[in-house]
Order: sequence, then C-alpha cells, then structure tokens
Amino acid sequence: MKAIVTVIAKDRVGIIADVCGILAKNNVNVLDLSQTIMQDYFTMIMLVDTALCPLAFAELSRLLREEGESRGLTVRIQREDIFEAMHRI
Repeated sequence: MKAIVTVIAKDRVGIIADVCGILAKNNVNVLDLSQTIMQDYFTMIMLVDTALCPLAFAELSRLLREEGESRGLTVRIQREDIFEAMHRI
C-alpha cells in the first residue's frame, strides 16, 4: 500500500537520514521525496510503499510519531487513498 509521510522540524543536519533510517528498518520503500527549507523550518513530503512492512499501519504510524518526537521532528503518515480523498475538490 502507498502512503504519504510528512515531516516538519527546525532545520538541522540529518533529518532525511533519521526518517529514512526508520523507514528502511521497517522495509518501507521511499518512492518519491520532496523537501524544502522555509526560513528556519525543514519540510518534507514522501510517497512510500508499505507493502513489505511487517508492522500494522497503526503501529508504523505510532513508531514514526514517537521516534520523530524523540528527534525533535513532527512525522505523520497517512494512507494515500485517504490523503487523496481529503484533498479532492
């Protein structure tokens, strides 16, 4: 299943490595990534494939949120179909 991961944090070295490390440890493949710095804030949106992830989606969401918070990041994941439904006009 595809999902959207969003990351927001005060800019610093290693944010992409931190998030991608968590995803890689759980067999989540990054399909596309866009990131930018807005003044002092790092923002990133990723399209990922969770098909090989051994964790239930809710557990992966909790892990990303908690691991992110421990690193000073706001990390959220949302199923692609839900994300698209919420952003339809």
